[in-house]
Amino acid sequence: MFAFLKPARKFLKGAALALTSIALVACETTGLSTGPSISTNAPVPVALLVPKGSSNSGDALLAQSLENAAKLAIADLDGVQVDLRIYATAGDANTAGAVAIQAVNEGAKIILGPVFAESANAAAKSVSARNINVLAFSNNTTIAGGNLFVLGPTFDNTADRLVGYAKRNAKDNILTVHADNVSGQLGRNAILSAISRQRASDAGTVGYQFSQEGVIAATSQIKLTADQNQANAIFLTSDTSGALPLISQLLPEAGLSPATIQYMGLTRWDIPAQTLELPGVQGGWFALPDPQLNQQFQSRYAQAYGGLPHPIGGLAYDGIAAIGALVKSGKSDALTTGALTQGAGFQGVNGIFRLRADGTNERGLAVATIRDKKVVIIDPAPTRFGGAGF
Repeated sequence: MFAFLKPARKFLKGAALALTSIALVACETTGLSTGPSISTNAPVPVALLVPKGSSNSGDALLAQSLENAAKLAIADLDGVQVDLRIYATAGDANTAGAVAIQAVNEGAKIILGPVFAESANAAAKSVSARNINVLAFSNNTTIAGGNLFVLGPTFDNTADRLVGYAKRNAKDNILTVHADNVSGQLGRNAILSAISRQRASDAGTVGYQFSQEGVIAATSQIKLTADQNQANAIFLTSDTSGALPLISQLLPEAGLSPATIQYMGLTRWDIPAQTLELPGVQGGWFALPDPQLNQQFQSRYAQAYGGLPHPIGGLAYDGIAAIGALVKSGKSDALTTGALTQGAGFQGVNGIFRLRADGTNERGLAVATIRDKKVVIIDPAPTRFGGAGF
């Protein structure tokens, strides 16, 4: 059971790995194609920055998972040689900036990583004058731009996918419910932007203080706003380590039944697995990477390394896959921003993806629901850009 379903307890401060509690300034986007010139007749030096040496015990597993996934991707490259060099950031922004400079001094033509937003920002800024691009594992779009690209699944991408699907299925008068913290506000902004882009209808927004008392206090306002604006969908920014267990319990009890109003989530509702047991999430929609490709990756990783990868481990594979695909073209400008942002995109273990000129990304996501406490795909992940799902 989720201990924080009881009103007397406070929430755990669950936040996405790559989101930070402060606003970060992105490197300025020039619009020019910048990057190094490489020789495709020799192994291409790639620096992988991982949070090894961090005081957070979980970062050691994360670092090893990213390294393993990158090596698995290199083994899969056809006719392309990558000289992978590992650098430890200790999960620290200053260290990340320093080792990024070291990596470039030692010949790196592109940097893969780091994970955390502050570290990624520091690494990219430290090598921006050296004409080196950084593919970070962050999903924080506030740091994206210039020579810094984020590989992590973004709120904007997920919101677009779900709002587009909702509009096609006549669930397009959407009420946004969010926490009044940085993550919740970024999520709210992504949802409202998606509603505008997809030409759906905005049924209002309701924020709540990030505490159990805050959710309880906001419940009546959520119900009132939904009724007044005739919302037929509620888009929640909360995740399973925060408000989702409680809010998915309280809203149906207040009269907003999932049988009559569509619930949608900006985060994964299948992680951890016990979330699937919650009555309030049954029938809800959320987005996730191509499950078939992801399962194949997990199986191959387990066979090679004897355990499952970290949930974001596949991003390292995706980064190497993109680098390999570009280097295989045989062009000396294969790792410039112009090449990295080519429209056809790349195939990774999480499905298709492409990098945008503003440093963000687009990923082909599947739409899933929960039926009888099991995940059911209701709209498969697209297999090409410009097709269904985009």
